[in-house]
This record gives sequence, C-alpha cells and structure tokens, in this order.
Amino acid sequence: MKTIAIAGTFDSKGAEFLYVKSVIESLGLHTFTIHCGVFEPMFKPDVSHIEVGKAANADIQEIAARKDRSAGTEVLARGMEKIVPKLYAEGKFDGILSFGGTGGTSIVTAGMRKLPIGVPKLMVSTVASGNTEPYVGTSDIIMFPSIVDVSGLNSFSTKIFTNAAHAMAGMVQFESAPPQDKKPLIAATMFGVTTPCVNYAREYLEEQGYEVLVFHATGTGGKTMEALIDGGFIDGVLDLTTTEWCDELVGGILAAGPHRLEAAGRCKVPQVVSTGALDMVNFGPYESVPEAFKGRNLYKHNPSVTLMRTTLAENQKLGEILADKLNQAQGKTALMLPLKGVSMLDVEGQPFYGAEEDAVLFATLKQNINRQKVELIEMDTDINNQVFAVAAAKKLIELMK
Repeated sequence: MKTIAIAGTFDSKGAEFLYVKSVIESLGLHTFTIHCGVFEPMFKPDVSHIEVGKAANADIQEIAARKDRSAGTEVLARGMEKIVPKLYAEGKFDGILSFGGTGGTSIVTAGMRKLPIGVPKLMVSTVASGNTEPYVGTSDIIMFPSIVDVSGLNSFSTKIFTNAAHAMAGMVQFESAPPQDKKPLIAATMFGVTTPCVNYAREYLEEQGYEVLVFHATGTGGKTMEALIDGGFIDGVLDLTTTEWCDELVGGILAAGPHRLEAAGRCKVPQVVSTGALDMVNFGPYESVPEAFKGRNLYKHNPSVTLMRTTLAENQKLGEILADKLNQAQGKTALMLPLKGVSMLDVEGQPFYGAEEDAVLFATLKQNINRQKVELIEMDTDINNQVFAVAAAKKLIELMK
C-alpha cells in the first residue's frame, strides 16, 4: 500500500493537517507525518520538529524558547533539505503533500526540491498564483492555489484540501512504469534563433536510437538542465546554445546563474558545447530596456522581447568565461565553433551580423581553452547549417561511446 508524507506546521495548523490525514486514509492509503513548525505540535507526528532541527545541527527547542520564529523557519528549512530525501531513500513515503502560507511553503518546499524528479510533490499555498520560482526552483513541485488562507476549516478550504489529497492519491497509486526500452538520454539547449540547428541534431540522434530532451535557454531551462545532469539523469549533453551567459554577464532577463555550464564537466558527462546565440542579450518590451543600453544595436524580436547585440568587449569576456568553465571539465568535452554565425540574426545581411565580434569570441576561446581537456572543432558554416548540426550530433555520439 502506498504512503503519502504529510509535512507542515502542526503547531499552528494541527486541525487542518489532521483533516487532510483523515481524507488520505479514507482513500485506503497510509500517511507519514513530519512536523516542521517551530513550536510543539497539536498531535504526535512520525517525525518531530526536534529531529528536523537536528538534521540542520540546531536545537529547535532552544530557538522556540526565544520565540524566534524567523531563525526557526530558517533552521527548519535547512533541516527539511536534509531529512526529506533521507526519509524517501529509506522508503518511508511515495509522495509528499503540504500546505501553508509563505513560511510553511518555504520550509517544506526546501525539502521537496531535494527529492528526485518524478516523486509526487504537491504544495497547497497562499502564494501559488504569484512568483513561485523561489519555491519550485528547477524541481517538479506542483503548486496548488489555496484560494483562501490555509488556517481554518471552512467550505472553501476543505474542498481545496480534499482535491489536493485526491490528486496526491492519484499520483502515487497510478504511477507509470518505467519504459522497458530505455534509450540513452541526451540534453540539448535551444533558442528561437538556434532552432534549426537543434532540430537537425535531434532528428539525427533519434534516428540513431537516442532520446533527446530539449531545454529552452531562458534561464530556467538552463538551470533545469544543470539540475538533471547533477541528478544523474543525463547520459550526454549537446549544449549548443550557451546564450544564458550573455544575460548573466550583461544583465539581461534570462540569466541561468553563475554555475551554468558546470554540471556536465563536474559529473563527467560527455558534452559538445557551442556558442549559440552569444550575439544577444534579452530584455522585455522595448521600453523596458535600461536607459544605458538605448544607444546599442537593439532588435524587436516580438512585442514582449527585445534583443541587444553583444559588443566586442562582451564577446571577449564571454570567451573567457566559457573557456574557464570548459577547462574545469573532468569528462570528455568538445567545443564546436560555427565560424559564419552563432544565430539566425548573426549571418550576413541580418541585424546582428558581426564578423568582428564573432572573431573576438572565437579567438578568445581558442587562446584560453586547455587543448588537452577540450577538443576544438572549427567549421566554416553558421550554427544553423545542417552540416554543422549533424557533425555536432556525431561528435557527441563518439564521445559517449
């Protein structure tokens, strides 16, 4: 019989959690309760807040005695990061459900994010209709709007809680079986202006018996790919579109953070990397572009997206950053340079065509990469040429073998 973990602040919402517990058990499922509130719970849980605090090397009772809820929330979130994946690995539960306001949501989702992709995780929250990125991150947490405050049992909250409980029951009971003919999994990065390249490569790889996951290089996409590589899901990486580094460097809206382009090298996963869309920084509508950039080469991609051409100095810095990341790689790595353009807009006759900028980028990369660690391949095509794309796919297959 499947077991659903119920985690939350049983000190302030004990009656509400007991209601959810009764709903789940009425469906014929087991429950496993984790108390992560600062103070004493209203009912005895399977895992106490003292145990959660100890996982973070802290005494939650001492913090509670000071009535320091802020410090308690921070400690409990760190404890949940440690204890939730440990309990799951021990087979204590098959999925996890919680509900809360900002505090409860931040505590429990810290633990949920540490669970493997595919483990059912559902958070009923007062902040579910707002910016959920701080809570979800790169995980597959389901955020379920609470509609009303989660404190109190009323005609609205009980309906929401019941729906959430039934949703969790469905997820754990009807879990799909893994495919029998599992194919090697390849992660690829794509942007609108590198779509032809990635499509050509994907089609070739699929013909050769590989499964390809394509990640849109919009910040979240890059972060998610890196997280899946770290999680051990990915067998090879076709990182042809590294444009998120432009936004990280210059201040665009689609940055993936300072650790982009590290996971494959750290995890020894074979990777083929290129310079896709390093000609552009991303902003929102034209009027949202910072005043300091208004004199730059700007391109209205659509009403919601404005692109800005990277400069000579920025391309030199981008070359240095990519070379540094690739030189850290502990696995097989190849760098492929499309000498006639890094995107649809960076070919002759297009608004971001920049032979000088590209030359600086390529020269910096060639000067700084460690040739003993990184294989360099230069091709006299633009990145969206089918010949380039297929060559990248073939190179990755070679590295994976």
